[in-house]
Amino acid sequence: MEVARHERLIAKGAVRLELDHYLEALVRKPGAFPGSTALEQARSAGKFTPVHDAWWDQAKKLHGERDGTRALIEVLLLGRHLHHEHVVAGLAAALRAGAMAADAVTLEARKAARPRTSPPPQRMHRLPTSRRRQ
Repeated sequence: MEVARHERLIAKGAVRLELDHYLEALVRKPGAFPGSTALEQARSAGKFTPVHDAWWDQAKKLHGERDGTRALIEVLLLGRHLHHEHVVAGLAAALRAGAMAADAVTLEARKAARPRTSPPPQRMHRLPTSRRRQ
């Protein structure tokens, strides 16, 4: 079973931190999250998007710095079970709805992950015709 995969770093002494590996510690110490190297690297790599930031800003306004950050970390933990693009779609949908709770993002991300099916074809209904028998 593969536990982790990291890109190979060529520069001597280079360090690459994976934000996901620190989430359990950060949920206990959310104050360490905003200035963390792992967060900065996730932003640089495009894994922490402007949608994440926008949702996080609103969550902090609503719940306070600590609890808003904890809610974001709960959302980031979704990435272990759902694809990144679905989590981002869930964040965007929750943000549009004003839902700054991890549960709302989870629900929206799961909706985004559902396979899209086309609606059933419409059946043509025939109107009854009046026929006279002769």
